[in-house]
Amino acid sequence: MIPLAKPLVGPREEQLLLETLRSRRLALGPRLGEFEAALSGRLNGLPVSAVSSGTAGLHLAVRAAGIEPGDEVVTTPFSFVASANCLLYEQARPVFCDIDARTLNIDPEAAAAGLTARSTGLLPVHIFGYPADMPALETLAAERGLWLVEDACEALGAVHADGASVGTRGNLSVFGFYPNKQITTGEGGAVVCPDDAAKQRIDSERNQGRAPDMGWLDHDRLGFNYRLDDLSCALGIAQLERLDELLAGRDRVAGLYSEALADVEELGLPCPDADGDRRSWFVYVVQLPPGVDRDSAVEAMRERGIDTKPYLPAIHLMSFYRERFGHREGEFPVCEDVARRSLALPFFGELTDGEVEQVVAALRDVMAATTAGAAR
Repeated sequence: MIPLAKPLVGPREEQLLLETLRSRRLALGPRLGEFEAALSGRLNGLPVSAVSSGTAGLHLAVRAAGIEPGDEVVTTPFSFVASANCLLYEQARPVFCDIDARTLNIDPEAAAAGLTARSTGLLPVHIFGYPADMPALETLAAERGLWLVEDACEALGAVHADGASVGTRGNLSVFGFYPNKQITTGEGGAVVCPDDAAKQRIDSERNQGRAPDMGWLDHDRLGFNYRLDDLSCALGIAQLERLDELLAGRDRVAGLYSEALADVEELGLPCPDADGDRRSWFVYVVQLPPGVDRDSAVEAMRERGIDTKPYLPAIHLMSFYRERFGHREGEFPVCEDVARRSLALPFFGELTDGEVEQVVAALRDVMAATTAGAAR
């Protein structure tokens, strides 16, 4: 079976993990600061607070941004559910708007149309590693007095047209390091902070509200157990040392797919870089033609020894969001169409040319068989 994703780890990761294990400093030890410093060095020196997951990072970031119960926050329905759930943790409401059909990111005009008197913030997602239109969203936030948090969990290494790396524009921004991401710490994430004051707050809240001097008995604010342990940080340090290599490997595989699938009629491929924006490849997601049943295609690919996955379901049509907020089909037609047809193919830097050819051949076969069956 060709898996959907696989982290790339090697001798350096093993070395640092073993050194950390032998040190007996497994949490709140020196690796945490080392990892934060290394990541900050890749992000223009901005303060970084490492946390236990991208979801934890989003939760702490919206708290630091000033979210309050009853607030409305405009965000995208085409994302991993954490980008909406983090708002509910603070009794705020996600207000969804439709996406751009090319980039699959939040549409700034739709975001503006979704604002109400209760709107206090914007939470764009750099979906599948492609940069969202931050200049337009930053202008909108400034005009309306809104806070802005970037979900960059899928976009480490992506670059905006103005040359700014995603996550370095001075907004609270969050990266995730799950094993299918550009780098991994196992679980884990990080908040990129605009200043030291924001980092100090997040550092405290990730550690049960502990006082800045780490006084054991002084917890001066509400906090959470969102710490990232030293073993995870050791893994992250080794991965950051290889970041350019890891990104290049993903670029290579994406290029193989794009070349091999370019002539497949009606198959939607990930948008190419345009106008100076540069994607950091997280997943390779295609949009099947309307006549191909996506769920049947997933099963047919599995029968051929290839793991694929629907990527991503529309958040507003998940049962919880339907029941809680009354969402129904037809609200966000671009998102819903993309969500119905999206299929993630196996994607990681060690995929060989032959494995890509095997995936592409199977996909062509499955599409032909499914389309023929629908025609009958």
